[in-house]
Amino acid sequence: MKTSTKLIIIAALLIILFDALYIVDEREQVIITQFGDPIGNAIKKAGLHIKIPFIQKVNVFEKRILEWDGEPKQIPSADKRYIWLDTFSRWQIEDPLKFFQTTRSEIFAHSRLDDVISGSTRDVISSNKLLDIVRNSNREMQFSEEVELSQIEEVTTDIINMGRSAIADEIFRIASPLVDEYGIRLIDVKIKRINYVEEVRLKVYDRMISERNKIAAKYRSEGQGKSAEILGKMQRELDKIKSEAYETSQKIKGRADAEAIKIYADAFNRDPEFYEFLKTLETYENTIDKKNTLIMTTDSEYYKFLKDINP
Repeated sequence: MKTSTKLIIIAALLIILFDALYIVDEREQVIITQFGDPIGNAIKKAGLHIKIPFIQKVNVFEKRILEWDGEPKQIPSADKRYIWLDTFSRWQIEDPLKFFQTTRSEIFAHSRLDDVISGSTRDVISSNKLLDIVRNSNREMQFSEEVELSQIEEVTTDIINMGRSAIADEIFRIASPLVDEYGIRLIDVKIKRINYVEEVRLKVYDRMISERNKIAAKYRSEGQGKSAEILGKMQRELDKIKSEAYETSQKIKGRADAEAIKIYADAFNRDPEFYEFLKTLETYENTIDKKNTLIMTTDSEYYKFLKDINP
């Protein structure tokens, strides 16, 4: 046998051998198909395995937990509040053979999950009020001081029948048996985000802005009132200080004037005629000037000191 023929045979045997052997990873599970039909049960044990080359095909599926993230959907609540609801779920391929027979791949499995979980979500949400969907329990709520009593009564009078977590559990309870027929085990369903539709959201924003403006106006009014109170108190204290200072200054002036008068009196009492003479000279200084003319009789007392002057 020629060398080239041997090489061809060896190469063919190697190709057959490599196609006959396959490895199953710890994170994987395998279904063997022959001409498109599954053969035997799923292979979940990790390691090296063998199949019929070229005739049988290896179909690998995840053994790990997978994630489904649905698109946000507009759903009306029981009290006719339209909301956007965004949910997500974790799932696992539990029966690879059934999974292969019903969905073939994860892409088609996501499509099935979309139908089942979204339908279950719509049924549950439309049967509950918005407050149950948003809140989780009837715990006592804490309000800030600026919240009006009417708003508190409006919130506290509503009773939560289920709550957000219970609603998510109800969606899971309804959807879980529906996905079993696809070989899928649903692990959980959770609500990721809740929001109003655009039209309602804008109205909510306007209401929030109005309430904030109202609270701001209330604070400004209280601030202005407090400012007026502080300024009034300051003015009263200032007037009191001025009044006390004026009273003190007048007392000091009074004591000083009394002391000065006493000193003047003591001084002038020693020589009354000299005091009279000084006061008369002051009168001359204050009444006689170049612009005014004073006509008096010669016997007037006004010039009596001048009359007594000897030439």
